[in-house]
Amino acid sequence: MENLLRVMRTLRGPDGCPWDRRQTHASLRPYLLEEAAEAVEALGSDDPHEAVDELGDVLLQIAFHAVIAEEAGSYGYPEIEAAVVAKLIRRHPHVFGSTEVADEAEVVRNWETIKAAERVSPRDPVASLPRALPTLMRIAELDRLLAWEVDESVAGASLNDLGNSHEQLGQALLTLVQLARRAGIEPEMALRDAAAARQQEEDRSP
Repeated sequence: MENLLRVMRTLRGPDGCPWDRRQTHASLRPYLLEEAAEAVEALGSDDPHEAVDELGDVLLQIAFHAVIAEEAGSYGYPEIEAAVVAKLIRRHPHVFGSTEVADEAEVVRNWETIKAAERVSPRDPVASLPRALPTLMRIAELDRLLAWEVDESVAGASLNDLGNSHEQLGQALLTLVQLARRAGIEPEMALRDAAAARQQEEDRSP
């Protein structure tokens, strides 16, 4: 990591790259979203070289923000690393402490309880959801936080029943996300993988 930070400091230095020197936390936000999305795609492929390349681009974004903050004197990479290490230890008391858990579900419940207790002041859990989350991920999180009821009439409906109604199709999509989450399936990844598989089939077609 030090090699990457050293390169970033050079790029941001007086004799560095004009584009890199001009960037701010705000200007880099779209790139972080883009690189994270590309890393997700790469991890769904069977190409390790692509995964390494895209994960490196995500790491670059972390280094970029760390150096910008370092220049402002607000924080740096050591603080970022220390914070995430402390968080991992704190949220895994069954590994680093004496807490006993029966199964993975209890691990998740403990994680959420510890996470809620870490907040300095009470916050609306819905308001704390990042607005930049992909829609399917955001809906799944809303469903988890708010424990929405599943519309059974939509869950058992056919495409003919739904017709071309904007509201009915929207409710059907919402219900599919709810059903996926309850089945332990990440809807965003499921849709991405299905689209990728369809594209591969078309690419193989004569």
